[in-house]
Amino acid sequence: MTQTDDPTDEEVVQTAAAAAEDIVFSRLSSSDIEDVDVTVTFEDDVLEVDVYVNASDRDAEQVADDAALAARAAVDDLLE
Repeated sequence: MTQTDDPTDEEVVQTAAAAAEDIVFSRLSSSDIEDVDVTVTFEDDVLEVDVYVNASDRDAEQVADDAALAARAAVDDLLE
């Protein structure tokens, strides 16, 4: 990837957020979800992803962890 082909910081953030949300909403029923917060920052080539899921499903914490991992993997793919 050349310098001009690098994704913008905004593209990186959007890619990560979309990947995280896809995991959350594919694994949990929307009727079980009370609150979802996906926070993504990408500054100075450092990606930070924080996913919070408040849901009646007992696996909500694992889903949040998996969503954060999926976000990082999506950004890795984007930056390759």
